[in-house]
Amino acid sequence: MAVGKAGSLASAIREYQARARRFWALEVIEVRQARGKAAAQVLRAEAVSIGARLRPGFARVAVTRGGDSYSSPELARWLGRLAEGPAPGVHFLVGGAFGLDEELMGACGRRLSLSPLTLPHDLARLLLVEQLYRAGTILGNRPYHKGPR
Repeated sequence: MAVGKAGSLASAIREYQARARRFWALEVIEVRQARGKAAAQVLRAEAVSIGARLRPGFARVAVTRGGDSYSSPELARWLGRLAEGPAPGVHFLVGGAFGLDEELMGACGRRLSLSPLTLPHDLARLLLVEQLYRAGTILGNRPYHKGPR
């Protein structure tokens, strides 16, 4: 689930979404980017929009630079375990210009960092969906991933 629409990297994002769908039941949900002068007001409004779209029972992962870092094989193994577990799915939450609301992040079972750097929204979305595709290839023992498994 992402705040806002994909911009200049939209075609690359769509390409990796299509690739990731070979391995995962992937649905991309975009919520409207909130407007306002105060960051707290924007974050809260976006959190309400995201909260309205969250499915019960799904695991929740906040994508934030302050989250836990994983190697691609570690992320793949975690996704594999999650796919076999009781949760019917997982929501990866990608915030807007100000990130994600702290209360919303507190309701997530996990925080994932794609990089300690602040990333443009489109780049974060592209990295996430590429890693979902990569995880599928790792778990399926496909040749895309060249590093250790």
